[in-house]
Amino acid sequence: MQKARFLAISSSVLALCGGVGMAAPALAQDAGPAAQAPAEATGGDIIVTARRREERLVDVPIAVTSFSGDQLAKSGAIDVTEIAQTAPNVTLEPSRGTNSTLSAFIRGVGQQDPVSGFEQGVGIYLDDVYLNRPQAAVLDIYDVERIEVLRGPQGTLYGRNTIGGAVKYVTKQLPQELSLKVRGTYGTYDQADLVVTASAPVSDLIRVGGSVARLSRGGFGTNLTTGEDNYNKDIWGGRASVDIGGYGEPVLIRISGDYTKDKSNPRGGHRLIPGYASGAPVLADVYDTRGGLDDPKQEVEAYGLAINASAELTDRLTFRSISSWRKDDSASPIDFDALPAVDLDVPAYYRNEQTSQEFQLLYDDGGLVQGMIGAYYLSAKADTQFDTRLFTALNGLTAFTQANVDTETVAVFGDFTFDFTEKLSLSLGGRYTWDERRAQILRQNYLGGGSPVFGGAGLPLGAPSTDFSGKATFKKFTPRASISFKPSPDHNIYASFSQGFKGGGFDPRGVGVNAPAATPGAPTDAEIADYLSFKPETVDSYEIGYKANLFGGGLYIAAAAFHMDYKDVQIPGSAGCTVGGIPTFCGVITNAGKARFNGFELEANARLAQDLMAAGDRLSLSGSLGYIDAKYKEYIANIGGVPTDVADNRKVQNTPKWTGSATLAYTTPVGEGDVSLSTTYSYRGKTYQFEIPNPYLDQKGYGLVDASLVYTAPDGRWSLGVHGKNLFDKQYRTSGYTFLAANPITGELLRAPNGRFIPTLGTEGTLTAFYGNPRQVFATATLAF
Repeated sequence: MQKARFLAISSSVLALCGGVGMAAPALAQDAGPAAQAPAEATGGDIIVTARRREERLVDVPIAVTSFSGDQLAKSGAIDVTEIAQTAPNVTLEPSRGTNSTLSAFIRGVGQQDPVSGFEQGVGIYLDDVYLNRPQAAVLDIYDVERIEVLRGPQGTLYGRNTIGGAVKYVTKQLPQELSLKVRGTYGTYDQADLVVTASAPVSDLIRVGGSVARLSRGGFGTNLTTGEDNYNKDIWGGRASVDIGGYGEPVLIRISGDYTKDKSNPRGGHRLIPGYASGAPVLADVYDTRGGLDDPKQEVEAYGLAINASAELTDRLTFRSISSWRKDDSASPIDFDALPAVDLDVPAYYRNEQTSQEFQLLYDDGGLVQGMIGAYYLSAKADTQFDTRLFTALNGLTAFTQANVDTETVAVFGDFTFDFTEKLSLSLGGRYTWDERRAQILRQNYLGGGSPVFGGAGLPLGAPSTDFSGKATFKKFTPRASISFKPSPDHNIYASFSQGFKGGGFDPRGVGVNAPAATPGAPTDAEIADYLSFKPETVDSYEIGYKANLFGGGLYIAAAAFHMDYKDVQIPGSAGCTVGGIPTFCGVITNAGKARFNGFELEANARLAQDLMAAGDRLSLSGSLGYIDAKYKEYIANIGGVPTDVADNRKVQNTPKWTGSATLAYTTPVGEGDVSLSTTYSYRGKTYQFEIPNPYLDQKGYGLVDASLVYTAPDGRWSLGVHGKNLFDKQYRTSGYTFLAANPITGELLRAPNGRFIPTLGTEGTLTAFYGNPRQVFATATLAF
């Protein structure tokens, strides 16, 4: 009978794929109904797929934080960046001037530069599909089953660029019955969101469904030059899928797609110093800006298709295939100086496309051995074009850059767990990765206007300062091993070693003619390639941990301590420089040297009381605490042509020493439904925005308070909630730009005799900051049919 059903499902799939075309594969779904976890579940109940198979959270020898969809809905979570408030040693935030580009750091490892050529240090996965670029990676939360945050290198099972960790966004599997759900939100700053989700069974085997989302909000401030809202939100999104099989069948196939269009205004920065040439004062409201650049029109469009197939071949073997294709295009006007005149303006295009295929073969003999082997392929194109427009005595100078960086990756991997006894198990795994990076980089100066790509009428000034074409190949084996001791099924003591790897590449903003050369001023192709390239970086991570589900599910606790050795750290950046005697803008990247991270993490979820004031009520407390001592042991900088170790004067960016949170929640029956009341306090210690400390941009430690009140009717047919974010309206910086002269060793900003800072690009002085969201209050209603 099972074989007959398998053949029936396979026939249906082949017929459907023939109609939609196999060349456009769709988003993957990696877990079925077993992965769903109620918000009040403890660590012994929550099912995660951190090791690419379903396991109880307490059994996994990895530091994992899991957020269920119900938990996120009741807290009023808006997008994926909010989970960083309660996940220890994690930073997730929109990248400077956008709503949609993600900057992600876990345990001190990450990347905040979005241009092609630089790779992320944290892997972002949408239904098991790796998002190769940070553009459009700030995922809004709807249709979510759960989000998992895996801390520490995950190179064995997740592969490329999970050197710091991984974030897994898992959407819901379609239900078996006809369903319709509507969620509406209205709040301060004219927030108005609407999400409509519907699905229907076509037959016993096939279900179709999807969601349409309209997400909008007015600005927190105003662009005083253009009159547009600043920090607004204007997004259309949708997801659709066809699910075949599942729910006890030996085959589950999901063919799905997603689409997002973000037409939000560009985020303008807040100047922290007056304009030196214009005399423009510092604005009173940190969410206001004066940036005048409005071309190209800000827009982000992202979409993808995938097919995720899982088939139980035998009682012990399961086969999975994850096929995907994704594309995104971004147009961004970036006004660094945040003033009406052109002083340091960067219009930019980002165009990314990727195709990937992964095969997995899972083995589970029900006793001694569990594990998997697999293979992965990725072909990706990342194309970036941007002008750097400067005010100069030459009546305006533009440095146009076009960087096309293509990546091809092949990897094979395996991971197996051997249960020697009921109490003792050993996991061994490894991954071999082959990465090839091909780059074409063109840099051309224009005088008197912008480049033709952005509609400028500038005249070419001399020959290109960079006209480079090259490739590099990187190969690496990354192992993982862990041993677990379980005194009982609800206790897990583990120790692990894992290694992470991120390939090298080429700096798309580097200036080839500035390459050191045997013949001064005439570098060879090899010398230019050496100057523009950077090496891979690696992390060796050692971790010990303890997880327990205590008092019959009344307390879940997870603790981990780690030590990480970080080598050949890639530090991209940009600075003012001189090319052919003309002041301009250059990329500056280095494999800084070595860093070491020591830290610990603690997470707990406790049921404080039950039937306290009414039959069936519940009072619970959950919290997290993260500590990391992140320090450069070696940081080699080129100062005046002399390699100099400046490690004592450098900090690890976007990595506060302390992070923590505490959530007090109370749920009680009211009528036939229930009321949930919760409040969360989250804290982040001092954060350095860049490796060079800057007292004007760096953010001191701060705390945020959120609260939610939600009524849910019987059987979840409808709900009504009120949510408050940043209730005490804390003002805090999240990122910024600086182009001011500094002491090359200490990083201290230098001043002219008149007391002003010294601009390195433009005449106004660029020191601008971006801020986190102010207080927001909104109501959300849901209705399910």
